Amino acid sequence: MKLINLLPRDGEAYYHGNILETATADLYLDQCISELSWEHDRAFMFGKEIVTQRKMAWYADKPVSYTYSGYTRTALMWPDFLRRIKQRVESSSGDIFNSCLCNFYSSGDEGMGWHSDGEKELVEDGAIGSLTLGSARKFSFKHKITGERLSLSLEHGSLLIMKGRTQKNWLHSLPKTKKSTDPRVNLTFRQMRF
Repeated sequence: MKLINLLPRDGEAYYHGNILETATADLYLDQCISELSWEHDRAFMFGKEIVTQRKMAWYADKPVSYTYSGYTRTALMWPDFLRRIKQRVESSSGDIFNSCLCNFYSSGDEGMGWHSDGEKELVEDGAIGSLTLGSARKFSFKHKITGERLSLSLEHGSLLIMKGRTQKNWLHSLPKTKKSTDPRVNLTFRQMRF
């Protein structure tokens, strides 16, 4: 099946749909929630420390450091089940990843504002594979210059790949919603410069 680029210009985003059967996605969701080393994310904004409701964990091939939002984190080594998920994402996308930034949203009351993933540690124009486990949520793109917007629903067990000039030209967000009270885990597989 040929995938269609969702972005009209200045980047590439491909929605693969569900790459995991429901029972497998359910199992991985439970394992992620119970076995990953979650901690509340922290960021420096306007000279103040912000502690988010959302929790995060970071895993990689090596215990390297990664700095974003004014904080440096050190990667943990892959648990076996997360390595298996990574292999599934790689076989579905054709891209190779060496790290994963994991996000845990306990309900629709937690989200992520407009941002792009442009940290210097990321491979320039490299792929980011976003696997959704749990509650389906709206995911939005906004062009940095034109303000053009588009959104899609990321379903349980589905994969979105962003690559090329996407991070330079587009912002993305996970809006908060009252429609979902169920948890969501988002695994963002990345290509880091080690």
